[in-house]
Amino acid sequence: MKGFSIGKKGSFLETVKFENNLEFNLVSRGDGVEILHQTIEEGKLFYIYPSDNVNALEFYFILSGQVVCEFDNSKHILSPEDYFTARGLDEPIYFTALSKVSLLCVFTEQTFVHISKDISSLMEITKQVELKDRYTHKHSDRVAKYSVKIAKKLQLGKEQLENLTVAAVLHDIGKIHVPIEILNKPGHLTDEEFRILKKHPVDGAEMVRSSYYKELAPIIEQHHERLNGTGYPYGLRGNDILLEARIIAVSDTFDAMTEDRAYRKAFKEQIAIDELKKLAGSHYDKEVVWAFEQILKEEGRIN
Repeated sequence: MKGFSIGKKGSFLETVKFENNLEFNLVSRGDGVEILHQTIEEGKLFYIYPSDNVNALEFYFILSGQVVCEFDNSKHILSPEDYFTARGLDEPIYFTALSKVSLLCVFTEQTFVHISKDISSLMEITKQVELKDRYTHKHSDRVAKYSVKIAKKLQLGKEQLENLTVAAVLHDIGKIHVPIEILNKPGHLTDEEFRILKKHPVDGAEMVRSSYYKELAPIIEQHHERLNGTGYPYGLRGNDILLEARIIAVSDTFDAMTEDRAYRKAFKEQIAIDELKKLAGSHYDKEVVWAFEQILKEEGRIN
């Protein structure tokens, strides 16, 4: 019938998945309004941010699961049939999924364009990278989670936070071109093998540069740069390295140290943060390391 339609369970206009932890399904779009079904896995950190359009309304209805949100220095647990709205926000609101969560979302301005098909294809490549490297399962997802927490502590602006969130997930996408025997080699790499590995930031940046997310390319390209110029690929120094890349560098290094590798066992979290603190100011941004240390203390993961 004209003007009427029915959608069966699982039938959506478009679907975008982020690392199996976050899924957006476009249910309906029209006259500037979007209706989405969103799925978030347990433990995932997410946020809503002040919109550039003060009249824009965001409405979220919890279908299943529980989330905890933080505002006005207090925490609030929301359960099925609870809802939350955002309009004219003056600061971000952060959430953590306490279990797998299903949300029905209504937005009065188009947002789905920002999680377009480009990101779906890029995320699929990221998944393939982690399948190649058996020692980095969910590495990109953890780096993204750490990076968002640091951004929250440093009170980054909306654009920086949005760019950081996606760039952190995609930071190692260029490893798709690194041979599996190099990624999984148990011993030290030869000079030639290390030269091949060091190409992944540039390769990843080029892959993103040809997509809707081209503005993220410099962040991905710089995530192995170090403040004293000893990093790669360009030996950038200090503030020539984007803050977003400096945040990913700390998150990436911490996760690498605290997970098993082919050539060593994982370090304890206290040892990893102590190592980062020793290199703060020379290799890593002091403020970023400090913020991350405070986060780990607040979570009871270090002393």
